[in-house]
Amino acid sequence: MENETFLSIPVSDWIAIIISGIGGTLVMSGFMYLVSFLTPFTLKVVKILGTMLTFRTTASGKLSDKPAVIWVGIVGHYAVGIVFVLVYYLLWQQGIGGPNYLSGIAYGVGSGLVAIIVWYSFFLIHPSPPAISLPSYLVSLFLAHFVFTYGAILTYQLVQAYQA
Repeated sequence: MENETFLSIPVSDWIAIIISGIGGTLVMSGFMYLVSFLTPFTLKVVKILGTMLTFRTTASGKLSDKPAVIWVGIVGHYAVGIVFVLVYYLLWQQGIGGPNYLSGIAYGVGSGLVAIIVWYSFFLIHPSPPAISLPSYLVSLFLAHFVFTYGAILTYQLVQAYQA
């Protein structure tokens, strides 16, 4: 198994990438739900993403509570988290930072800016986006991507240590 690869990435590294994407996304989602609970803002990424991807915004602009919509949001959010870690990994392989806390600052800023651009664009082009405070959502997302990045880096380090 040591020499097996997929897209020139060793299987053991794919395992670390996938688990780290899941770990980072898990702590980020927890952060967003906590902030949503502590503030008057709707920041539930999974429900917002699922509602928008399935075009299930209610007539009054609310998020859908349908289980299928929430599952779409979960799968989409965790898939994006894995893609972010894959990008981190590819950058690390090129000598651009590494899975460490100093690099996490730059990766958090970069990830947060990408998230703001993508989400803002998504809200602009969506025919029926939910009625949420977009500025509050985007600021929270930016901060949440630091939580994601550090959660992913810590998970990656733990997986690498376990595999060693």
